[in-house]
Amino acid sequence: MKRKLFISILPVVMTALLLAGCGQTNDTSSGDRQPVQGSENIKQENAESLMAVYEALDASPSGRIAIKLSTGEPGSNYLRTDLIGDFVMSFDDPTIVECNTAYGGSRSNTAMHYQVAEDHGYTAIANVDIMDENGSMTLDVKGGDNLTKNYVGENFANYDYYVILSHFKGHAMAGFGGAIKNISIGIASSEGKAHIHSGGTGGSMWGGDQDAFLESMAEAGKSVVDYLNGNILYINVMNRLSVDCDCDGSPSEPDMHDIGILASFDPVALDQACVDLVYKAEDGQSLINRIESRNGLHTLEQAEKIGHGAGKRCICVFERLHSQCFSLHGEKKLGIAGIFAGSAGACFLSP
Repeated sequence: MKRKLFISILPVVMTALLLAGCGQTNDTSSGDRQPVQGSENIKQENAESLMAVYEALDASPSGRIAIKLSTGEPGSNYLRTDLIGDFVMSFDDPTIVECNTAYGGSRSNTAMHYQVAEDHGYTAIANVDIMDENGSMTLDVKGGDNLTKNYVGENFANYDYYVILSHFKGHAMAGFGGAIKNISIGIASSEGKAHIHSGGTGGSMWGGDQDAFLESMAEAGKSVVDYLNGNILYINVMNRLSVDCDCDGSPSEPDMHDIGILASFDPVALDQACVDLVYKAEDGQSLINRIESRNGLHTLEQAEKIGHGAGKRCICVFERLHSQCFSLHGEKKLGIAGIFAGSAGACFLSP
């Protein structure tokens, strides 16, 4: 279906905070791209942009605050504390939460996982809780085609509000990982991860039906959102845009530029906005190929089908000036507000 985008200028004046430039991309006739210098050395203005995009949401988290991020395998593109440290420490007594992996690696064992969290600097900026160190708790899944239950870390219910801080990037199985993956696979216990990967069958994590796996991520994520009943927000950081996930300790070097930081109360809108920005990017073909080769967009399709996401606004801070922002595919109307260079704009999808 052809999409129409309507751009309007909001009456409020917003100051743009642009992310630092990250080098140039050199195209070759063979279609290969030279690696782009990413944000290994995060600059302070990026940390300020993260705070700005959060503040633009005008959220009011209270009680026991959980910051859900991926601690990342050693050697991966996990979110560095130079970027997120000030933001995390801006909350009152925050806890960074994670769950163990189900695939081996350095984070499949709780003691090893805590060591990785320390090595990556997370214990210096917050408490850290590996939520499934004592097992799982069960959430009901409503309206799913594959799952009726979702198994999350036992300590999941110990927190009143969740800030989902995700590194948007590619993924070897899901095509891409963002907010939906972070609240499904990310909050699932190691037992729950295997359950989602198997498409709810309890079979092999690796040999199951691909679409059932993608659908199960959307369904598990919805169960988390339903349980929290609005006490959750989402931020996606679009830097170090490798085709590989932070669960990969030897990821492919990114061959596209950093894009920016986006935030929303709607994980479906947020991930779709990130996907649209990748498709719009002149140097995004490698990540597009990864997404399409895994049918990654099907996760978003399933999320919409089961009513996951409410079409709320998405606030964006971009690295470069974009003349428009982008919204959901399909017939659902969605407003996305974006911070641009010198002004604010809003896009609305018309079916």
